[in-house]
Amino acid sequence: CPKCHKSDIQAWLQGRQKELLPVPYYHVIFTLPHELRGFTRLHQKRVYGLLIKSAADSIIKLAADPRYVGGRVGVMAVLHTWGSNLSYHPHVHCLVTGGGLSPDGQTWMPARDNYLVPVKALSRLFRGIFLARIRRQFEEIHLPESIWQKEWVVHCKPAVQGTRTVLNYLARYIHRVAITNSRIISIDNGKVTFRYKDSKSGAYIKTMTVSAEEFIRRFLQHVLPRGVNKVRYYGLWSSSNRRQLRKMQQILTQPENSQQVRLEENMDVEVPPPSEARQCP
Repeated sequence: CPKCHKSDIQAWLQGRQKELLPVPYYHVIFTLPHELRGFTRLHQKRVYGLLIKSAADSIIKLAADPRYVGGRVGVMAVLHTWGSNLSYHPHVHCLVTGGGLSPDGQTWMPARDNYLVPVKALSRLFRGIFLARIRRQFEEIHLPESIWQKEWVVHCKPAVQGTRTVLNYLARYIHRVAITNSRIISIDNGKVTFRYKDSKSGAYIKTMTVSAEEFIRRFLQHVLPRGVNKVRYYGLWSSSNRRQLRKMQQILTQPENSQQVRLEENMDVEVPPPSEARQCP
């Protein structure tokens, strides 16, 4: 179906589910500060790639620290560019393994219960990596100094609703953009009325009416430039490490490892998207 892309979504989900390890996963969200949104809009193709890679690299680097995981984690990163009201709100969702492969490639290093890495350190590392890469690629651009001082928004929570539930949530927008038909209430007299979530105010569900031209403008700003992949895989989840990933699947499913690695619970629980991701529609 060209509207819902159900078959494409199911095929993607089946592929990712086959790659899951029997360990806890974490849902990590990196949000770009509003001071950089205008700049990003002008240089989407280059900045989106830097944004996704910087988010993944910051997780991998911090998790490799022996104080936290001490191994190479797997990261699936998904780019979203919208808020629920179709505003421009670039951010990256990451699904991260709750543990990593030891440096010698022989041992699984589990993360501590309900703890992957310190969020404040992750936020600052992400900020440093991303801004350093922006400065190298855009030497002629002078970014506002305030973005170095402010804390960048990063959420890092265990996927307590179940890893497959988070996958289902992310999969909804792998083949679709920004809004579904079910959220559009009416199109009448050159006006479009649609539903959106507003978790910042008391009313969680609101309606908005805009002109047809404004609706089209809001929608089209989320169509990615040609050649930009919104889903990317890093670390243990990268294509070059799939062999090690399969090896870990075999090792971790052996009965003797059941006491060393806490198997994930609620893998198939169907519940609403994680609360920390409410900024997304």
